[in-house]
Amino acid sequence: MIEDYTREAGVRGLKKRIDTICRSAAVKLVENYKEPDAQDTAEKSGEKASAESASQAAPEDNNSASQTAPEGNKSESPAAAGENGRALTETEEGREETLRTPALKERIKGVIDVNTDNLKDFLDMSPVHHKFVKEKAKPGIITGLAWTSVGGDILYIETMFTKGSGQVIITGQLGDVMKESAKIAVSLVKSVFPEKAELFSKNDLHIHVPDGATPKDGPSAGITLTIAIASLATGNAVTPRIAMTGEVSLQGNVNPIGGLPEKLMAAHRAGVRKVFIPKDNEFDLKDVASEVREALEIIPVSTVEDVLNETGVLKSMHKSKLKAV
Repeated sequence: MIEDYTREAGVRGLKKRIDTICRSAAVKLVENYKEPDAQDTAEKSGEKASAESASQAAPEDNNSASQTAPEGNKSESPAAAGENGRALTETEEGREETLRTPALKERIKGVIDVNTDNLKDFLDMSPVHHKFVKEKAKPGIITGLAWTSVGGDILYIETMFTKGSGQVIITGQLGDVMKESAKIAVSLVKSVFPEKAELFSKNDLHIHVPDGATPKDGPSAGITLTIAIASLATGNAVTPRIAMTGEVSLQGNVNPIGGLPEKLMAAHRAGVRKVFIPKDNEFDLKDVASEVREALEIIPVSTVEDVLNETGVLKSMHKSKLKAV
């Protein structure tokens, strides 16, 4: 329920979901409750009436032998007298009987089983949509990691060359910082792959980050943007099960970022197997859940060259050029 029906920094939403389940379970108990059959009720009423008649009947000789008490001293039995000693009417007797009947909540009892299969029947909402890694690798598309106010998430950097004059088109509602990261990535890739200069000059480079309705910003997608553009330029695809996060500089360094625990948790949930993180963020790994650390292959890196080599985007002939940047 936490994973599929809540997405928040705290537990307020979780409490609401639990309350909803409890209310739904109570309704189901009431709906499943069956009143006793009319025949059973009639039989019980007949037996009760017979017992009352028998208890009220007395032998004739006992009545004659008994002394009659003065009218002012007569007392009614508790079942037939009210608070002031007056006889109860038939309606009042029925009310007294109702008051002696166990409350409805005491009579309606049962066990409601709530599990992963029927959880959706108790909640009034659809499951939260989680992103999962794509199955097919394609040049120019790289899996990145993002931090949000309600936890981590994965994002994809998509790149494409179109016939043009060397312009860089950026879409996806990116903020100023992320746009600057994209420009740095373009310049860095051009310097690493000078033989691809004509490809950049005779075509427009379109960089897009899906979920265009969601604003995105921050420098941590720098390494993802760089590898995506490099993958597009070389034609070497990177498996979607490899994700990365880190700020990049024009010197090719990978600088530290924030929100690493949340990002790694999102990577694990999405099906990522390997994650590149800035080497300066190694200290933050202590805050990552042990099951996440064990499930992911986490590789700290210091330079863009490290990532290009590990992903297979960079060929050996380019290594010396990158070191000279």
